[in-house]
Amino acid sequence: MSSYASGEQFVGLIRQEKSGTALQEQVSQLFEEARDDVYRYLLTIGLYPPQAQEAVQEVFLRLYTTLIRVAHNLGLKIRTRQHSEQPFDPEANVQYASQTASPEAELLERERMLRFHGAVQRLSEQQRRCLFLRMEGLRYPEIGSALGISASAVGEFLRRAMVRLKKVRDE
Repeated sequence: MSSYASGEQFVGLIRQEKSGTALQEQVSQLFEEARDDVYRYLLTIGLYPPQAQEAVQEVFLRLYTTLIRVAHNLGLKIRTRQHSEQPFDPEANVQYASQTASPEAELLERERMLRFHGAVQRLSEQQRRCLFLRMEGLRYPEIGSALGISASAVGEFLRRAMVRLKKVRDE
């Protein structure tokens, strides 16, 4: 068995994410390129090989989580600045509607999108953050780590968000 069999499992875990985001692929590629150097460094500071292998995986998991947290915080900062710059445009979100759809169908879809957007905006900040990170493919523990909350709190925020969004859908 290769000394990096567990490393291959790490790459597999990252790639199993359904969303297959570019960030996940880049972290996986970075892992493949830099894991030997990180492993050797950990050996030089006195870790035994099995602990060094586990630590290498943990380094890249933490890197991924930290990148998500940094992106999240920066995104919130930018969103705050742009919030007043560009209002929601329902026309932009109905682009996928068929060219042959009737004007009534387009109006209904536009109204549905406005209701949904309004419902998302009325979610609490934590509910929106959890929802968006989950949509990016992060698991509850990763979301919790990125936001500084427990995985069970993530689950509760997501449950409440889904209840509210389902009410809007069923109206």
